Amino acid sequence: MTAWINAARYHLVRPAANLATLPWIALACVFAVEWIILFSSPGAAPMPRPGCAVVCIVFVIMGVRSLTRELPLGLALGLSRRSYHLGTVLLAALLAAIDGLSLAGLQAIERATGGWGVNLYAFRVPYLLDGPWYLSWLTSFVVLTLAFVYGLSFGLVYRRWRLLGVLTFIGAQMAVLLIAEVIVVGTRAWPGVHDFFATLTPAGFTGVLAALAVLLLVSAFTTVRRVTV
Repeated sequence: MTAWINAARYHLVRPAANLATLPWIALACVFAVEWIILFSSPGAAPMPRPGCAVVCIVFVIMGVRSLTRELPLGLALGLSRRSYHLGTVLLAALLAAIDGLSLAGLQAIERATGGWGVNLYAFRVPYLLDGPWYLSWLTSFVVLTLAFVYGLSFGLVYRRWRLLGVLTFIGAQMAVLLIAEVIVVGTRAWPGVHDFFATLTPAGFTGVLAALAVLLLVSAFTTVRRVTV
């Protein structure tokens, strides 16, 4: 456990560019631009502008970076691959919980102020982030964790198999989607797929995303010991 904590602390050495500040710097910039645009266009119709998606993108980037740029120094400082991996995921999950709670709070403020006074809905995503604060927090936490682990998977693939592995990884994902589409079309199962997603509640969808995050975490844990630096 001490090694995990040391690995987590390693990522917070540089306050100006660490896991805690990057998502909010990006979100603040995007939010400011969106607010200025709508403030200069009075009377604009309410329109969801999910600025919180920027946080997800940054979490993906941080996941990739944690294995591509920051791993060599971490190992040079005496951390094992698995300790580095578990400590990094532990920190990412903690930040996802904190950031998810912050997003839920900002969503509540957004509703109370009528979209920040300019019909700007940056933290309210229809269906996904549109319920009670605790469900918005849970969904945000799961989505951000999944985003980080997804980026981490790309970093692992790059470290293990380099560019060819990354291209193969992307191609494999596209192939899975294509095969699934062919099967659904061939069996005329579109109505069943539609009914499944139509009846799936936000909490159920969050559960599906959580299962996917766990699957990626298990896969990453079995791969990290073989990565090269």
